[in-house]
Amino acid sequence: MSKKDYYEILGVGRKATEQELKSAYKRLAIRYHPDKNPGDAEAEETFKEVAEAYGILSNAEQRARYDRYGHAGVSNSAAGADWGAQGFGGIEDILGDLFGFGDVFGGRAGGGGGGRRSAAQRGSDLRYDLELTLEQAAEGMTAQLRIPRLETCDTCTGTGAKAGTQPETCATCSGAGQVRYQQGFFSVARTCGTCRGTGRMIKNPCETCRGAGRVERERQIEVKVPPGVETGSRLPVRGEGEGGVQGGPAGDLYIVFQVKEHEQFQRQGSNLYTAVPITFAQAALGAEIMVKTLNGEQPLKIPAGTQTGKFFSLKGHGMPVLGGRGRGDLFVSVALRTPTTLTREQRRLLEELSKIEDRDLEDKGLIDRVRDIFG
Repeated sequence: MSKKDYYEILGVGRKATEQELKSAYKRLAIRYHPDKNPGDAEAEETFKEVAEAYGILSNAEQRARYDRYGHAGVSNSAAGADWGAQGFGGIEDILGDLFGFGDVFGGRAGGGGGGRRSAAQRGSDLRYDLELTLEQAAEGMTAQLRIPRLETCDTCTGTGAKAGTQPETCATCSGAGQVRYQQGFFSVARTCGTCRGTGRMIKNPCETCRGAGRVERERQIEVKVPPGVETGSRLPVRGEGEGGVQGGPAGDLYIVFQVKEHEQFQRQGSNLYTAVPITFAQAALGAEIMVKTLNGEQPLKIPAGTQTGKFFSLKGHGMPVLGGRGRGDLFVSVALRTPTTLTREQRRLLEELSKIEDRDLEDKGLIDRVRDIFG
């Protein structure tokens, strides 16, 4: 009896792409898989045909031979020889995605059939959110943190077994951590439900940790916060996460910073921005004002004729560059402050000034008086 055409089995054309082949195989594998058709010999046979067809056509070399010579060109491969990287390996990956299990063929060529999961496991990483003021972020600081975490039990040194005893080999999986089932013509390995994949059972649990191998503790640690951190910056502290399982290494602690908003400064990277008010006299005549920075007050020269919204910079008075050298700048925006109430003398002088706005403003005496009153 002649064999069916592989393209016909998968329901695709001879120019089908790799993705079209895979999609067709997935669809048919779900439909005819023995798990979905228990006791149906015809469905199982169809599934075998689908697997064979995909195994050949998903391998570029085998597909080329099949296209040229037909079944005669791939007879050895179809009979069970090495299908290459795209053969059973590709089918196994797809079935694992579809049905949630791996090692369906009892191990790939050149590799083992899987083993028990290592009992020693790395501890979980932890996160600690630390809130800082802008001044603390600028200067850096030493923080004392209290971290609740799971640590290796001192009584049993992490084994989970009572002193003088040791964990025993799991009788269900014989220490493999996996239990193998026969499903149709597949051999499927699943994690052992008795020992949860560790391959070990604790008959006499430690009284301190009750067999867990770890206990909850709160640890106080000291952390040096470098200057220049900003919101979202992360500082890893190696080995300060949760303790490992069965002697595994501890995880890491990640400190995530949150810098509070400042009432005067806005931050963009290593630069700071602020706004200061100036009077009409200062804007018109020029002046030297004092500006508050993170390092105390600094003088800033305002040139005559300055317009509101003008930016000035104070070099090196921003934030430190995290992990680098130097500091950013402080950018100062000036805003003209208009008085809301005027004294009689102020109003008289402004009215007098208004009358001569179109004339040469060289009346030094008047200008000096305006500066004194509104400065």
